[in-house]
Amino acid sequence: MLFILTGLNLFNYLDRFVLPAVLTRLRGDLGLNGDQAGTLATAFLAGYFVTSPFFGYLGDRWPRKWLIAAGIFVWSIGTVMTGFAHSYGEMLAWRALVGVGEASYATISPGLISDIFPASRRNNALTFFYVAIPVGAALGNILGGWVAAHWTWRDAFLWAGAPGLMLALVLLPFAEPRRGGSDAGAPEPSKPRARDVLKLFTLPSYLLVVLGYTAYTFAQGGFAHWAPAYLEEVHGVPTDSAGLFFGATLVFSGLVGTLIGGYAATAWQRRHPSGYALTMGLSVLISVPLAFAAFHTPDRTLCMVALGACMFFTFISTGPTNTLILETVPVNLRASAMAMSIFMIHLFGDLWSPKLVGRIADVSGLGHAVLILPGALLVAAIFWLVLAGRTARNRIQPG
Repeated sequence: MLFILTGLNLFNYLDRFVLPAVLTRLRGDLGLNGDQAGTLATAFLAGYFVTSPFFGYLGDRWPRKWLIAAGIFVWSIGTVMTGFAHSYGEMLAWRALVGVGEASYATISPGLISDIFPASRRNNALTFFYVAIPVGAALGNILGGWVAAHWTWRDAFLWAGAPGLMLALVLLPFAEPRRGGSDAGAPEPSKPRARDVLKLFTLPSYLLVVLGYTAYTFAQGGFAHWAPAYLEEVHGVPTDSAGLFFGATLVFSGLVGTLIGGYAATAWQRRHPSGYALTMGLSVLISVPLAFAAFHTPDRTLCMVALGACMFFTFISTGPTNTLILETVPVNLRASAMAMSIFMIHLFGDLWSPKLVGRIADVSGLGHAVLILPGALLVAAIFWLVLAGRTARNRIQPG
């Protein structure tokens, strides 16, 4: 089940990251300015984060594999139909539908994994699951850039979305694990009430994780949406080469960074109660000067090297961040905790960053606009290091 969920997560991110790879050609075809191009990401995120609390509520109550299957089918339809959009309004609608489908999957799947693996193995399992983020994002950039260069940007969305229509039902033959089944001695959890979900934000550790994750996502969203275009417009890299570089760098830095970060965080957590939080905070803190260097240098090669190093260190935090989201809350609220974190990180994070970068780029150029992103990474590092200090003082496990 972990293998299948990870494969589906790969398609999840592949479909999402086709758009940045073809953004320059799409803008030219539809006549979009920077603000409108940034709003395409906002439309996806609006569908994604607005519906995530709804799926979180259902995920703590209903059979989860059916909710996952529905989500896969919906996001795949939205991806395919994006290739048929001939107006800005149509494009916004289909990107929002992609967000709705991905909200169901992203909200429910991590809780399903946490019910399969005990706490001692959970972070490693979730790390494996989230390795699909850089690999899927990289494939989306590579596929999108390559297909757009040889055919059209519309064909890229058709190739990306079609497999999901066939894979939507692949999880249904499997038995669904009991909620809390991997937690030794845990009784059958009761179904949470709606007001129980709101109490999540009274849990200090959960709140610090989510606040840091929000700032982190603000930076990542703006970076992922505009990085290929930045290489094209500031350093003159061709569309297909920019997509190939960004995709290949995502594969290496994301795969290696996520795996190293996840397994190192598990080992550190066994020796220190703040192992997860320290891994998150320190890795993101290191990425801040690397991001500033990438966006300040006029040298193309140095920019690419700094971008790759920055991406590597930001991906180190992937596994432990999502593990702490699940382990700082009661067992019967795991889907809701993931849903509310998704709601928060996108409402206050990357819902605005691509659009904000685009708007600043219209006024002062893309080279200046991207400089807001390293500052957001610094804010994320501060929140997570505060969490590490709080956990160390209490000398207890985060859960």
